[in-house]
Amino acid sequence: MIGYSNVGTDRSRFLSAEIPIRPAGPSLRELDERSREIFRQIVESYLATGEPVGSRNLSRIIPMTLSPASVRNVMADLEAAGLIYSPHTSAGRLPTQQGLRFFVDALLEIGDLPENERRSIDAQVSAARGGNFESVLGEASALLSGLSRGAGVVTALKSNPRLKQIEFVRLDPGRALTVLVSEDGQVENRLLTIPKDVPNSSLVEATNFLNAHIRGRTLGEARNELERSLAAARAELDELTQKFVAEGLASWSGGDAGSRRLIVRGHAKLLEDVNAAEDLERVRRLFDDLEQKGEVAELLGKAEEAEALRIFIGSENKLFSLSGSSTIVAPYRDSEGRIVGVLGVIGPTRLNYARVIPMVDYTALVVSKILGGK
Repeated sequence: MIGYSNVGTDRSRFLSAEIPIRPAGPSLRELDERSREIFRQIVESYLATGEPVGSRNLSRIIPMTLSPASVRNVMADLEAAGLIYSPHTSAGRLPTQQGLRFFVDALLEIGDLPENERRSIDAQVSAARGGNFESVLGEASALLSGLSRGAGVVTALKSNPRLKQIEFVRLDPGRALTVLVSEDGQVENRLLTIPKDVPNSSLVEATNFLNAHIRGRTLGEARNELERSLAAARAELDELTQKFVAEGLASWSGGDAGSRRLIVRGHAKLLEDVNAAEDLERVRRLFDDLEQKGEVAELLGKAEEAEALRIFIGSENKLFSLSGSSTIVAPYRDSEGRIVGVLGVIGPTRLNYARVIPMVDYTALVVSKILGGK
């Protein structure tokens, strides 16, 4: 469980990543006041600038009187504990991945999202509700990218809406267009290969038969209903129409509720803060990772198993381990309270965690309210 220092933060709403293997690190109790303060300053400097900080600068900015030599002694202890490291000889120190995890779990202070940012998220995401489900998720992803300077990501189960109407339109002797309309206004078209000798009357008959049995049902429910109905209606439908009904419904792509879609917005934001060759290489690797959308969706899908926000840092997220990236995601729910996807931010490990965490959590709540019709 992530420990947040701010009073008033609902700690139960946030969960840290579950890490299969992680070296044992120090506990907060094992660090004295000056060690905590020096470590905090090193991490906060890294999050703000990405640059290592040295003992002389630390001795000037920490709220206690310590000489550079005393600071160096503390830094040596922190390095021995695996919390910080030196990127090269005579350089300052940067936090290790273990150090970042310790900072997020034990020292990070999280406050409430400012009211103006709440209103902005409410307005922008709600403005997309006039469109369809995809519009709401796309706007949420773009919004998170813009506010975080990372890439906004959303996963969702493939659309499985309740059906309203189906129609078959003949294009030529061997092809027909299947037009399927859902209750929430989504329209999907698919080409269907049909026997050339199917008469137009069979198209009409198949359309009428389907519309009598699918309205108000999901695709899975409609398939089950049609299996029963077709068995009982064989005397009413000739063989060609039965074949056409079965193939026409199977041609629609919204069937597998277990498969996920991935929406990514804001790749370019990841390039705005690149100031070194190694940073550019890191972003390039992240771009390569994001291209593997199936793997990203599968990985983020595992976060759906949690009831609260999840944070993955560096190699805790195996897909993004080479790019040194962090992922902050929160689940969102449908009208029945079921988790149907996650949304969040992927960016460098020096994300502004204190700002991004409540932002992701609140956006997930807004999307959940919209999907719940509230």
